Amino acid sequence: MKTNRLMAPLLATCLMLATVAHAQTPPPLQDVNPNRHMNIAVAQASIRQAYDAISAAQAANHDRLGGHGDRAKRLLDEASVELKAAALTANGE
Repeated sequence: MKTNRLMAPLLATCLMLATVAHAQTPPPLQDVNPNRHMNIAVAQASIRQAYDAISAAQAANHDRLGGHGDRAKRLLDEASVELKAAALTANGE
């Protein structure tokens, strides 16, 4: 009985912290100039669309994706950074 009284506040706190951590994840940047690198900019826009779709899936499933949604979003952010690096390399920077 005492354990049940302790578990409810603990679970509520964990849920609150997970929600706050999830809400603070910024979406990937779209920072490639489409006038210079149209295809790379389109790829970045597609990454953002995928990121937004994952966010919607997380909300629809009440964040019960086992951490896979968050990992996918981190990988999308990494891909966006790589695309920016590709654009800079193409610019000779």
